[in-house]
Amino acid sequence: MLQLLIRWSVLALGVTLATKLVPGIACEDPTTLFIVVVLLSFFNAVLKPLLVLFTLPFIVFTMGLGIVLINAFLFLMVSRLVEGFHVASFGWALVGAVIVSVTNIVLSNFLRSKKGPNNSGGRGNPPNRGGGDVIDV
Repeated sequence: MLQLLIRWSVLALGVTLATKLVPGIACEDPTTLFIVVVLLSFFNAVLKPLLVLFTLPFIVFTMGLGIVLINAFLFLMVSRLVEGFHVASFGWALVGAVIVSVTNIVLSNFLRSKKGPNNSGGRGNPPNRGGGDVIDV
């Protein structure tokens, strides 16, 4: 349960940063932010694997950049479903998804390094991945 709260907190921070840094993205209040985080989490758990499966040749051809497009699509889709969360265009959704992804990567690496010496990845000791610390949006 604690891991889920940490993931949601990191995702909420990423979405908040996107709303502050990107002029085409706005979130009206904390309740709306909570709904956005829950919906993005749900979409990442259910829709994203299906979209990745169906677009796998494109993702391989673009060397993984297709995943960024999928993340932007999910970000834009959430904005269309949640009243009070606005994304002006797909371009702004792309920028917002990149900000959220970078925030997730940085914070997951920071949190992973805080876990202690078992994370060294030395001989015979693989790094402690924790089963996907942060939701990738």
